[in-house]
Amino acid sequence: MQISALPKTLRPREKLVEQGPHTLSDAELLAIFLRTGIKGVNAIELAESLLFECQSLQNLFNAPLEEIAKLKGLGVAKYTQLQAVLELSKRYLREECKRDTVFNNPNAVTDYLTATLRGLSHEVFMALYLDNQNRLIRDEVLFRGTINAASVYPREVIKSALKHHAAAIIFAHNHPSGVAEPSEADKLITRKLQQGLGLFDILVLDHIIVAGGQCVSFAQRGLI
Repeated sequence: MQISALPKTLRPREKLVEQGPHTLSDAELLAIFLRTGIKGVNAIELAESLLFECQSLQNLFNAPLEEIAKLKGLGVAKYTQLQAVLELSKRYLREECKRDTVFNNPNAVTDYLTATLRGLSHEVFMALYLDNQNRLIRDEVLFRGTINAASVYPREVIKSALKHHAAAIIFAHNHPSGVAEPSEADKLITRKLQQGLGLFDILVLDHIIVAGGQCVSFAQRGLI
């Protein structure tokens, strides 16, 4: 059935305008993005099919171009649009972090880190540099690949923190395994960085591990 043939209360665009975006399902939101379906399949049905094939929105947004091209109804144009939407959401969350202190809006920090790090197939270790009012100065990916005590160099982290005139830092990295629990290597890295940065009166406020949609905070666990 064509979407135009549906009652207005069931049409995604009209529903969004009248009831708000939070009332729409993942498939309905994706249908608005797709705009049109394909022969014999309307946009909502196509969206439902794509979510079924990919198993989640996260998998759909993180799929590489070669995988997107295999999905019926998608192609290079839709891939670039998906990536643009994803990047816009990250930049929106980054602005939230810059506008408020991390203590006034901790959810913005975890939302931004989750959007940035989840779904990556490789480990990324990053730092959020904060000023003396705990507002975000900038963020930076410091290391890529398997993260362990040997691959994270406190000297390089200290140089970067001093370059950005950071008064405090929040570290973050992802676990592609999907298990957010900190390893002994994670704890060792954090202690080494705390000790090194402490010599320059730079505080380590937290180390956050992202795995899938989960975040584990060292500060909340009492590990910092």
